[in-house]
Amino acid sequence: MYINQVSHYVPIGRVPNSYFEGVNGLEDQWIFERTGIRSRSKASEQENTNTMAVEAVKNGFEGSGFKPEEIDLIVGASYSPYDTVYTIGHAVQRELGAVNAKVVYVSSACSSLLNALEVAEGYLAVGKAKNVIVVASEHNWAYSNESCAKSGHLWGDGAAAMFISNTPKGEKSARVEHIYTQGLGHLGKADTSVYLRPGEDGLGMPDGRDVFINAVTQMRNAIDNVLDASEKEVSDLSYVVPHQANGRIMANLQRQMKLKDGMIFSHIEEFGNTGCASTAICFSQNIDKVKQDDLVVFTVFGGGYSVGAMLLQY
Repeated sequence: MYINQVSHYVPIGRVPNSYFEGVNGLEDQWIFERTGIRSRSKASEQENTNTMAVEAVKNGFEGSGFKPEEIDLIVGASYSPYDTVYTIGHAVQRELGAVNAKVVYVSSACSSLLNALEVAEGYLAVGKAKNVIVVASEHNWAYSNESCAKSGHLWGDGAAAMFISNTPKGEKSARVEHIYTQGLGHLGKADTSVYLRPGEDGLGMPDGRDVFINAVTQMRNAIDNVLDASEKEVSDLSYVVPHQANGRIMANLQRQMKLKDGMIFSHIEEFGNTGCASTAICFSQNIDKVKQDDLVVFTVFGGGYSVGAMLLQY
C-alpha cells in the first residue's frame, strides 16, 4: 500500500492562551509549560467537520494522480462529526463527484486516522478497492467547554487527507511498511479520563494525568511494534510524527528514544490538539523535509483508550 499524497486544511482563526485567563483563569505561561500550546486553530461559524474535510481533500487532489471516477473507497475518520449520517466521507464524495466510491466512517478517538488506514489496507488487500482517500477532520471547538480549566484550552480544529493505492503514483509516494492498532479500553481510567457526550457536557478530559501516563508508554510500544515487524531499529528512523496532544508527551518520547532535535515533527504550539487529524496535518506541513529513502513513523494515542503506529518508507 502506498500513500501518494498528503494534504491538509487548517482554518485561519487562532485563539491565543491569553483568551483563557478571562474565561477559566489560566494564564498564558501556565498553559504553555504544561501543554506546549501558545494558540489553537478555530473554525469559523461557516465551517464544520465536513467543510474542512472537503477543503483538505481539494488541497491535495490535483497532485494525487487520482480521477474522481476512479476513486472506489473514501474512509472518513473523526470523533467530532458535524453530521453522523451525512459523514465527512459522503461530503467528499459529493464534492468530487466520486460516484463509484464506497464510503466508510471510523471513530476511535485520536487514533481514528490509523484505524481508517487499516480499513483502507484491508479493502486494497482483498481487491475491493484500488484508489482510496482517507480523510480525517475534527471540529473540537463545536463540542469543547472553553470554561473548563482542565481541558477547555487544549483543542484545535483542522483536517487532513491521504491518497492511497496499491501502486505508487506521483513523485513522492511512501510505501506503508506496517500499520499497528490496538484497543486499550481495559487500561487505567479509559472509561472516564476523556469523553465526548454531545447531549451532556460535550468534550472533556477530567484526568489528563492518566492519559499522559498511558500515552507515553503506549505510543513508544506502538513504535517498537511496527519497527520489529519491519525489522528496523530506532536508529533507522528519519522522522517521528506523534499525535499532537501535549508537548510534554512528545518531549518524553524524544528522551525515551534518544532522538536528535528536529526528528520529531510538531505543530502543537500554534494549532493545539487537532485530534485524529493532527498527525497527518503536521506531516503534510513538513512533507518538504522528507527525502527519498527516509523512514518515517507515526504514533498516536486516543481516549477510550486506543493506540496505533505506522511506518512509511520513502
